[in-house]
Amino acid sequence: MPKTTAPPERQIEEHTSESRTRREEHKVRGDKIVAKLKELVHEGNVRHVVIKNDEGRTLIEFPVTVGVAGAVLVPVWAAVGALAALVTNCSIEVEREDLE
Repeated sequence: MPKTTAPPERQIEEHTSESRTRREEHKVRGDKIVAKLKELVHEGNVRHVVIKNDEGRTLIEFPVTVGVAGAVLVPVWAAVGALAALVTNCSIEVEREDLE
């Protein structure tokens, strides 16, 4: 079975003028989902996360509240890890609060 290659990781930003939030989309391979999510959440300002498959269907969606401890996200990381085993490529959409 030939190995499929993932699209290169890229970021798409969408700013909304009415609010102080912005959306980012990151394309990643399935085996990199958990690492990328942890990186994004660690950067801060993340309010909401949506993971979609290649076809654009939402696979998992969850809010990230301010001051969330790592232990609170353990069930979410487990679900995302199980999801990573099922998908080859996906996109992670992140909603961030603009601090400007």
